[in-house]
Amino acid sequence: MIEVSSISMSEAILSSTLSDSALEPGLIPSEWLLSGDPATRSKLLGKTRDRLSYAMLWECGAVSYKWYYTKDEAYIVLSGEGIMIDDKGVEHRYGPGDVAFFPAGTKATWRHPNHFRKVAVLKDPIWQPLAVALKGWNRILDVVGLSGKSPI
Repeated sequence: MIEVSSISMSEAILSSTLSDSALEPGLIPSEWLLSGDPATRSKLLGKTRDRLSYAMLWECGAVSYKWYYTKDEAYIVLSGEGIMIDDKGVEHRYGPGDVAFFPAGTKATWRHPNHFRKVAVLKDPIWQPLAVALKGWNRILDVVGLSGKSPI
C-alpha cells in the first residue's frame, strides 16, 4: 500500500497576491547600516520540503547598507531601484523586472534611493562533499529510472 503525504497538493502550491500580502517588520542590522531608515518588511511565501530553500517578499525604504549573503539568493525586482557596489568596487543597478543572483559569501554595499521591493528565493548552502554525493545519487536514480520525474 502506498501512503500519501499528509500535505495535499493544494496546500503545497504557492498562490499569493503580493499587493495583499501582510508583511512582518524587520531591521537591517545596525552594524551594517550606513544611512537612512533600517526598517524592512517581509513575508515568507513558501518553503521547500527539505527546508533548504524558501521564497519571500522583501521591501525597504530609502537606505544605504552593507550586506553579507549567508545564503544563495536569486531575486526579481518588483519596484524601486537598488544600486549595489560589489567587493571590487563595480557599481550595478537593479530596477523593476531585473533578475539577480548572489552566491552565499558575497559581500556588497547597497543603496536604495526610494522604496525597493523584491521577490527572492534563498537557499541554504550545504557542505560541498555532501552536495557532490547527492548529485551522484540523483544521477544514479536517473540512470535506473527511479528519479521520480513526471512523465509529462
